[in-house]
Amino acid sequence: MRAGVFPLPFLFAVPDEPRTMTSNAPQVVILAAGQGKRMRSHLPKVLQPLAGRPLLSHVLHASRSLSPARLCVVVGHGGSAVRESLDAKDITWVEQSPQLGTGHAVMQALPQLAADGVVLVLYGDVPLISPATLRALVQAAAPGKLALLTQVLQEPGGYGRIVRDRDGRVARIVEEKDASAEERAIAEVNTGIMAIPGARLRAWLERLRSDNAQGEYYLTDVVAAAVADGVAIEVRHPAAEYECLGVNSKRELANLERRLQMREAERLLEAGVTLADPARIDVRGELECGRDVFIDVGCVFEGHVVLGDGVKLGPHCVLHDVAIGAATEIRPFSLLEDARVGSNARIGPFARIRPGTELDDDVHIGNFVEVKASRVGRASKANHLAYVGDSTVGADVNIGAGTITCNYDGARKHRTVIEDDVHIGSDVQLIAPVTVGRGATIAAGATITDDVPPGGLTLTQKKQVTKPDWQRPRKK
Repeated sequence: MRAGVFPLPFLFAVPDEPRTMTSNAPQVVILAAGQGKRMRSHLPKVLQPLAGRPLLSHVLHASRSLSPARLCVVVGHGGSAVRESLDAKDITWVEQSPQLGTGHAVMQALPQLAADGVVLVLYGDVPLISPATLRALVQAAAPGKLALLTQVLQEPGGYGRIVRDRDGRVARIVEEKDASAEERAIAEVNTGIMAIPGARLRAWLERLRSDNAQGEYYLTDVVAAAVADGVAIEVRHPAAEYECLGVNSKRELANLERRLQMREAERLLEAGVTLADPARIDVRGELECGRDVFIDVGCVFEGHVVLGDGVKLGPHCVLHDVAIGAATEIRPFSLLEDARVGSNARIGPFARIRPGTELDDDVHIGNFVEVKASRVGRASKANHLAYVGDSTVGADVNIGAGTITCNYDGARKHRTVIEDDVHIGSDVQLIAPVTVGRGATIAAGATITDDVPPGGLTLTQKKQVTKPDWQRPRKK
């Protein structure tokens, strides 16, 4: 594309009326229009998952911690998919087409911004930026200054360099492709994140030129404009280097995943959680832990998970939106989703607790047992090879191996009710809807199609027959 200046109607979508802002909160613009060719994926780059959430979701979370007066997201490639995935009432979506650089992207958001206050510019592929770092940057810009987030790196390759004058003041930012050999030797780099006085933003953007190696409008050129106008430039640094790491490839995405998970592991360790191996845990949501919690290797936490005091998790368990009561043990290779488990329970190994399940205190759900949309009362047990679905199970119930609740007739789900103190033998089929009365015993191998009265023994008798002359088929 030819370097130069486009007519203003092309660069700016002019609003019908000028906007004003009464709040002291910043206006946030998140640039999320990049294609991400190096990701080699049909999924837009900002939707690539990090800790179970899209990259852009992490940036939105950090932005919302500032209670922004406005929250604009500039999209381009895959914009409709991004909007559908992350649309919310507080987001103003802005389209950038074609993509002509970071300065051009902010130009597209101008009609949505008030001409005062502070405009904070973030990037949808820089997901680990902390609210504390952003807060410090906004405060530095609040008196009408331009605030830059910079870092000093041992290997600054790929980043724009911070060029300072003889007095050590920031003079300009030069992109690496446009830098001289002397400028490339500079170790202080631009992260791209900046807080700009809204009253000057439009005028500075109007002065941008695309006569550079990329033929693009660089937002970083507003630094030189600020210097020319005598506006003070403040510099702030992130608390941790990884906060400003961007994602351009699956390798970089994997690197950030491990950094984020180690940060989460350190938080858990500081809170008193025992981790068998801090390098082998994946928190893909929110994890709250009480005292003396133990988490073995390979466990995955999704959504909102709460572990009470003394909970023990065996290796390779997956918990999604689950609350676990105190002193409960989840044994290896168990999957729990959208469920509540009481105190002192025993789950697994190889158990599956499906959505809508509530397990009371002292419940035992053993190996290869599946429970779905059911309430299981105190001290009841299903220790192996059973299916309990759409059921209400009372207290002190024993469910034998191979027992299943037959809850689906091909069109509708039906409910099974098992009252307190019931003993169900092995290999029993309960054909719902059916109720088993309090204190009843069901013999092994029974197929129950009618309600069972309280107490007594219920069985379905069949005569055993032997045919002595019968021969098994044999292969030829």
